[in-house]
Amino acid sequence: MLNLKKLLFTLMFVLLALIAGVTAVDRHVKTKGLEFVVDAQDCPVKTAAIVPGAYVSPEGRLCDMLADRVKTAVELYQNNRVKKIIMSGDHGRKDYDEVNYMRLYAEKMGVSPEDIFMDHAGFSTYDSIYRAKAIFQVDTAVVVTQAYHLPRALYAAYCLGIDACGVAADKHVYAGARLYELREVPARLKMFAQIHLLNAKPRFLGKVIPVSGDGRLTYDWGAKKLEGFLYKHTVYAVYG
Repeated sequence: MLNLKKLLFTLMFVLLALIAGVTAVDRHVKTKGLEFVVDAQDCPVKTAAIVPGAYVSPEGRLCDMLADRVKTAVELYQNNRVKKIIMSGDHGRKDYDEVNYMRLYAEKMGVSPEDIFMDHAGFSTYDSIYRAKAIFQVDTAVVVTQAYHLPRALYAAYCLGIDACGVAADKHVYAGARLYELREVPARLKMFAQIHLLNAKPRFLGKVIPVSGDGRLTYDWGAKKLEGFLYKHTVYAVYG
């Protein structure tokens, strides 16, 4: 009986220590990331806006969150807060493309094609930030995403050596917002491990394409071939 009590006490102690550790790590990532959040009107001039991807329908309609991210990045561009915009999302399959539709959305709002870079392998927030530094040679940036997501993205930028701030792109109340906030806890823990324990690399890297150059270098062959089709079918996605 004594041994059983000792075992239960030990297990409880380990569990409490684990909970305390998880809470401390989550709080650290969130608190540090929040240090770099600014209002759009107070945003300092940076080289590029980094826009993480989100769901795009087969017809090219950006989900509300993603549309608001792109709109906010375009506003920063038009107000001369950034010179370039990096659209970083999932284009890992021929039948699913976030980045070309993000680009077209921005072009419809007046952004010059040469100022838009597409990161076709932005499969996660960590990949997007890592590749912004490694592939696009970004030293200063504004991360543009929803408020719940900013601390994690900005923590990654800070740890990976990007002088970044973040601007919230919350222009609506989003369905499932509470769920997204809850999901950030394990996501922040995962990112902490990727950076500090695993020294993780993105799923893909590739040749360097400096953001100081022409964004059209990031066009993929399929996008060029389908350019007319995409423009024809993106009017609703932008104005609908």
